[in-house]
Amino acid sequence: MSPMPHSALSPKGASTDAQASSASSATPAKGASSGASSPTFSPLYRQIKSLLSQRLESGEWRPGEAIPSESELAIRFNVSQGTVRKAIDEMAAENLLLRRQGKGTFVASHDDPRAFFRFLRLVPLAGGIEQAQSMPLECWRAKAGPEVARMLELNIGDPINIVRRVLKFSGKPVVVDEIYLPGSIFGTVTLDMLRDYQGSLYSFFENQFGVRMIRAEERLRAVPADRSSAELLGVAEGSPLLSVERVSFSYADKPVEWRRGLYSTNDHCYFNELG
Repeated sequence: MSPMPHSALSPKGASTDAQASSASSATPAKGASSGASSPTFSPLYRQIKSLLSQRLESGEWRPGEAIPSESELAIRFNVSQGTVRKAIDEMAAENLLLRRQGKGTFVASHDDPRAFFRFLRLVPLAGGIEQAQSMPLECWRAKAGPEVARMLELNIGDPINIVRRVLKFSGKPVVVDEIYLPGSIFGTVTLDMLRDYQGSLYSFFENQFGVRMIRAEERLRAVPADRSSAELLGVAEGSPLLSVERVSFSYADKPVEWRRGLYSTNDHCYFNELG
C-alpha cells in the first residue's frame, strides 16, 4: 500500500504568595494581550497549576511517579493546602494527574489501562470493550511536506518519521493508521522497535522517547475505501470508511503526532461521551 498523499516550579526561594503571583504574571496567559494597557490576572490556584505543569514538562516527575503531597507542595509554595488541592483537582480532571485513594497523587501515564480508550473511541456495536492489537507494517524516514509541516509546526524539509500500522480487534483488521512524527523527537524509531514493544503506541512513545500525549484534536468524515485500504481491512473497494485525522499534543501544547486513520465500521462505531 502506497503512503497516503501528503496534501518550573518557581525557584524555591520564592516563598510568598505575592512572589508566586509576580512570577506568574510576568508571562501573560495564552491568548491574553501582552500590552501594558491590558493587565491580566490569574487566580492563585491557577498560578500553582501552571508551575506544577512546568515541572511535569521539565520531567521532574515522570509518568507514573508520585508527586509531593499537598502539604509538602503548600510549604514549598507558601500557599494554603486548599489552593494546592484546587490546582491538583483541575489537573486531575484534565488527565494530567491521577489520584489514588490512600496512596497519593501520581503523574498520569499511558501505561495505565484506563488511558487506552481515552484516545481510541472505537467500540463494538455488540457492546463491551475490546483490546486492540497493533500490527506495525512500515516505518520510514522522510522530509516534511507543506501539510505535515503545518500540522506539526515544522519547517518544510524537516526530518519526519512515518509509521503505518493496522489495528485489529478480536483478530479482525478495523483501522489502518498512517502516523507522522517529528524526526527531532522520534528519529531513532524503527519498525523492529514497534513490533517488539508490548503495549499501546502512546505507551511506547512515553516509555521510549519520554513523550506523553496530553490532548488531541480530531476531524472525522466519511470516505470510500481505496484498493489498498480495502485489502488491508478486508472490505470491498468503495465501501464507506470513517476517516479520522488527529493531531496529538504534549505539554505546552506542542504538536508531536499527526495521524490519518481509516476505520471500518462494519462491526464498530465511533463513541464519544459529551457533557
